[in-house]
Amino acid sequence: METLIIKIPEKKSTLVKQMLKDMGVTIQQTAKINLSGYKQKIAKVSTWTDDDLKAFEESKKAFENLKPQQ
Repeated sequence: METLIIKIPEKKSTLVKQMLKDMGVTIQQTAKINLSGYKQKIAKVSTWTDDDLKAFEESKKAFENLKPQQ
């Protein structure tokens, strides 16, 4: 069996789906997004303060100031 993904204009969607069903095509519905689960995941993302980011900036500057040995 082969899987195809097609985009159908909304005005023709019902007609095309009916024709495909009549030919024995199985139409898979798209998965619904679980918004509450998504919100819980996003809530767990940590935030960094300016002080946290300062350490990265200092490290970057120190790395840029390194000179290769001759």
